Amino acid sequence: MTNCDTIATREGFGDEIVVLGQENKDIYVVDIDIGKSCKTSKFSEALPEQYINVGIAEQNGAAVGAGLAASGKIPFVVTYAVFGSLRMAEQIRQEMCYPQLNVKIACSHGGLTPANDGASHQCIEDMGVLRTFPNMTVIMPADYHATRKLVRAAAEWDGPVFLRFTRDAVPVVYDENQSFEIGKAIPLRDGKDVALFAIGDTVHLALKAAEQLHKEGIEARVIDMHTLKPLDTVTVQKAIDEIGRIVSIEDHNILNGLGSAISECVAESGRGIVRRIGVQDQFGQSAPYERLLYMNGITVENIVKQAKSLL
Repeated sequence: MTNCDTIATREGFGDEIVVLGQENKDIYVVDIDIGKSCKTSKFSEALPEQYINVGIAEQNGAAVGAGLAASGKIPFVVTYAVFGSLRMAEQIRQEMCYPQLNVKIACSHGGLTPANDGASHQCIEDMGVLRTFPNMTVIMPADYHATRKLVRAAAEWDGPVFLRFTRDAVPVVYDENQSFEIGKAIPLRDGKDVALFAIGDTVHLALKAAEQLHKEGIEARVIDMHTLKPLDTVTVQKAIDEIGRIVSIEDHNILNGLGSAISECVAESGRGIVRRIGVQDQFGQSAPYERLLYMNGITVENIVKQAKSLL
């Protein structure tokens, strides 16, 4: 799959996990009975001996994943983000992060993308919760190709990793040959006036905003922060030193997400200023996804507005 203009990141996970499982018989999928939505159906058909469906039992699935990792396997525990972070939080902390087991938590439907399913299925806290667990790595890819490369990187990474995907199709940002390294941000556009740091589905919004700013004579640097933890502090510090004006964009609570992580760097440097765009510390509602983004100011228009407010 390389020719679509838009495709969901969960599709990239479903395609890459099959390839990984065929290459490495230690790769396992632990499904929480949600394979159709999380795109593990192809894996279960192609590699049934490496596939375990524990049913609707998230904590048990986490424990099974930890057990497989303790036995030398590389399990991907797969479910929705709201369940894979919050319902499994104790097991992730106690049974994965504390003993530093090699488990990957692969979650779809992150952020507001469950949209009409309402606040119970939307997840705006997951990356914030997981980034506070020692030894945990937190990743959110921007498109289909980034997902495939970062899922592969996670499989090769020694230790627990939380991967966040989303439900809806998003524009393809990268060429399929783009390389990715966990913890290394990718500058997508250079600029001297303001720096736009984005993660996941909001990366394409940042690029559109930068194009709009360019038409108004303002040059914005755009950076894809696909790894929330470990944060690429070198790239953040470079933006602080060279620009000093930063806007963060994320489909996540503004508390403890990308904006908070960057603000910590700015505060420790004693220089710079940050505007945080994201969910304004409130639960979502049942509404179309685009409407929910608008209600929280996660729009091209607001990125442009916040960037200009810093000049």
